[in-house]
Amino acid sequence: METIQAYQDDAYLSTMESRLLRLDGEDGLVFDATNFYATGGGQPGDTGFIETSDGRQIAVVDTVYAADRSCIVLRAEPGAALPPPGETLVLHVDWARRYRMMRMHTALHLLTVVCPFPVTGAAVGPEESRIDFDIPEADLDKGAVTAELMALVDANHPVFTRWITDAELDADPGLVKSANVRPPRGTGRIRLVCIGEDAEIDAQPCGGTHVLETQEVGEVHVGKIEKKGKANRRLRLRFGPMPA
Repeated sequence: METIQAYQDDAYLSTMESRLLRLDGEDGLVFDATNFYATGGGQPGDTGFIETSDGRQIAVVDTVYAADRSCIVLRAEPGAALPPPGETLVLHVDWARRYRMMRMHTALHLLTVVCPFPVTGAAVGPEESRIDFDIPEADLDKGAVTAELMALVDANHPVFTRWITDAELDADPGLVKSANVRPPRGTGRIRLVCIGEDAEIDAQPCGGTHVLETQEVGEVHVGKIEKKGKANRRLRLRFGPMPA
């Protein structure tokens, strides 16, 4: 990829300098490296702002992959005056929003441990997230699921990443929890997000951003369980304690 994905190595990198390679259309900027996460895997792209050499701020309203996934494009607010390619600029992620995404995304991984069923869909949000499971004839209790989830959060397991080869994934297909989406291939390596010492709690392919310890997730609860089909159950995850 033309853009180095700095957030994959350090999700806490809220600010960094980067060189502007080129402009993409009227509102897109392509850098040689970025700490902005691009939309994918159910996690929305980052927002924030770009700081120019004279202190001007250009709001970033979305971050996406190019159509051919060859680079990451930061989308500026409409009508913004964009700097010329070649300049070194400072990229500022909206940290409050990003950190909530990191906490939520980690919580969803833990939810797949509590509910070890095929995942048929997911969406990460700063206030509420959802995950769909293929659970034939299941009768889930949101209070019981929340209690098991919070036990994993409170245990403060480490969260880390490691890389495996395509062949290693083929040898352990159980790492893939999604029933509909396969991890991207072609680079020769696949990123695993692991939870627990030696990944004893969980390990699954994921390109998203996560916290370093489960306790950082904070208090979360299953706010609603919806039946979306004969075997599909949608769990909505929210921050805060479960309402009385």
